[in-house]
Amino acid sequence: MAMSMFVRRAATSRNAIAFLRRCSSSSSLLVGVQSHRDYSHKATTTLRLGGSTPDLDLSLPSFLRDSRRGFAKGKKSKDDSGSSGLVDASPDIGPTVKATATSQMEAAIDALARDLTKLRTGRAAPGMLDHIVVETGGLKMPLNHLALVTVLDPKTLSINPYDPDTVKELEKAIVASPLGLNPKLDGQRLIASIPPLTKEHVQAMCKIVTKSSEVVKQSIRRARQKALDTVKKAASGLPKDEVKRLEKDVEELTKKFVKSAEDMCKSKERDITTQA
Repeated sequence: MAMSMFVRRAATSRNAIAFLRRCSSSSSLLVGVQSHRDYSHKATTTLRLGGSTPDLDLSLPSFLRDSRRGFAKGKKSKDDSGSSGLVDASPDIGPTVKATATSQMEAAIDALARDLTKLRTGRAAPGMLDHIVVETGGLKMPLNHLALVTVLDPKTLSINPYDPDTVKELEKAIVASPLGLNPKLDGQRLIASIPPLTKEHVQAMCKIVTKSSEVVKQSIRRARQKALDTVKKAASGLPKDEVKRLEKDVEELTKKFVKSAEDMCKSKERDITTQA
């Protein structure tokens, strides 16, 4: 009798232990778990049954662990990587390119105008003395900074010094210039008569005009090349139609300024030849 009771108790205990082991995954709600906010760590507990201490693995399932880790580390999906799939709008470099080219070409035209003004024709012009440099008081200064030049008639210039003490220096500088002028002192001013141009002088002046024309054209073409280089560097980020349009605009600017330079030089040549 005692033996049968012992056997029944033992069987009952083994069944209970086996049952508890099979249900260990679901028993985490009933068993005390170590309190810790980080669910990614393994939580275990010990159940004491009949003096034995079987360990129950109460760690989170792997798929839940991976999910928690993903949120904890802030993993980004491919769509969140920053590439929205949209192409950034290309900067509009057209206005800057054209403005820069225009400024450089205008500077070349202005330099040509100053050079042409220096050339003497048979007609008096106030700017024809601007390029003359006068040395006074140990300093070298442009004549137009020291005197006011006016036209008395088509063949006569008046040079009025701001400081009467510089009149001798002004006279010396004018005589030494290649203009062929011989001014006379008239009170506190100088009077310069414009002599007629000789044939040799006309030919020399026309050669200078031709050379000036070529120089300014080279300057204009350099400005064009710089503009085209800028467009070429930005071409990879611009639509092909935009690149072609900018190149066309630069070419039109070049033609415009080259024509302006040619017209100025032709006009100067006419002045030289007709007034000889």
